Amino acid sequence: MIEGKILTIGEILVEIMATTLGRGFLELQPLIGPFPSGAPAIFIDQVGKLGHPAAIVSAVGDDDFGVLNLERLKRDGVDISAVAIHPGAATGSAFVRYRPDGGRDFVFNMRDSAAGRIVATPEARAVLAEAGHLHVMGSGLPVPAVFAMIRDAIPAIKARGGTVSFDPNIRVEMLRDPAGKAAFQTVLAATDIFLPSGEELSLFSGASDEESAIAALLETGVNEIVLKRGAAGASHFDRNGATHMPGFVVEEIDPTGAGDSFGATFLVARRLGKSIPDALRYANAAGARTVTVKGPMEGTSSFADLDSFIAGAIIKGTA
Repeated sequence: MIEGKILTIGEILVEIMATTLGRGFLELQPLIGPFPSGAPAIFIDQVGKLGHPAAIVSAVGDDDFGVLNLERLKRDGVDISAVAIHPGAATGSAFVRYRPDGGRDFVFNMRDSAAGRIVATPEARAVLAEAGHLHVMGSGLPVPAVFAMIRDAIPAIKARGGTVSFDPNIRVEMLRDPAGKAAFQTVLAATDIFLPSGEELSLFSGASDEESAIAALLETGVNEIVLKRGAAGASHFDRNGATHMPGFVVEEIDPTGAGDSFGATFLVARRLGKSIPDALRYANAAGARTVTVKGPMEGTSSFADLDSFIAGAIIKGTA
């Protein structure tokens, strides 16, 4: 495993939340925020918080929401030199309302915001040249310029001994679009570490049961699969077998960002030489700690935070 920054490419946005439960935004209601957000931004913030060299290629507007995000990322140790600032453009946004059953409704401003203007600037090419690992978030693949950058970056990173991880973070309709499906399959073919949740296993493997899905994905060339099971914990699969790790008992306040923090923590732990069980334990702790606070990036953790959390936490199934 070569040294170098963990890099991700994709959207930075702010999240604004309704404080009432219900469906959608068809009525007046109180809101809180803005919170720094965007799946790639949450992921890379967690990488930086753990002390690993980290960088993101993205774009924000020349506005308060952009400043809010950039100050948070920079504070937590992320290289933001490849985040373009577009005068006159708005930083991306997501309005979120939780349903009583725990589901969520979103109103996004992505396509027409600065997040839709991510391009391969000279600064982006510079951080790509320093990367030892590329983490791909599926949420950005429908943006043609983002996919083009990822597609072009993968061979260069692989050629110098680097690695690629992929969190599909997918909405089913993305795979119904031929271009979207092709983008996902291109990334999967180059993936070393695949980080799916739930039904994403069957969506990408075509198999209906977990065992067959894992076997099919490993046959494609993926080296490791880390299956996120939410509150139940996580499992790691490779050609040597499986490792399962239970989750932690917590009171869930806001689940947004849990999977992003989980993936970042697992990758950093493995790059630092920690065992698979230790990496899973830290990743579970990062995901669990994230959901205990409101705001997608508010629960990102240092290793000291995670050690403290684990020391006082109850493991699911032992309560």
